[in-house]
Amino acid sequence: MTDLPRRRGPRPTTTPTNPHTQLDQQPAGTGQRDALARAVFALPGVIEVPSRISVPGARALWLHEGAEGPPEAFLAGNEFAHLHPGADQSLHAMLPGPLAMAVVGAGWAEHHPMARQGLIPGTAVMVYAPRDDAERAVVEQLVRASHAFARGDA
Repeated sequence: MTDLPRRRGPRPTTTPTNPHTQLDQQPAGTGQRDALARAVFALPGVIEVPSRISVPGARALWLHEGAEGPPEAFLAGNEFAHLHPGADQSLHAMLPGPLAMAVVGAGWAEHHPMARQGLIPGTAVMVYAPRDDAERAVVEQLVRASHAFARGDA
């Protein structure tokens, strides 16, 4: 992913431990999350299943076919990302190391607390909830990058 814009404003408040949750700066309503879900669950080889590692109600992006990426491209099994339920509206995704660092640096994400502790790969990030259409377009690109990583295309 090239030409990553800087996310406007301060970072949202998040929990420092599991469950890793975004506490503020969510969009009004669920329109952004619904549009994001339609786009990302339509990616090639992806099916929606309940997350194996997130909170109840989290919607996992699972590669039904084409899971050729390295182990650090997956959260659990063939799950490479999941959308958080309820008011949270953020998501966790696995991104290639250099992109994960760039996304964190540009204010779009933060490393998962367990990644900061070295318990899971540093490729695990929380991508903040998109607040508008422009932010959703960036978040969609990030999920596409996670999908490519999981398929071994990154």
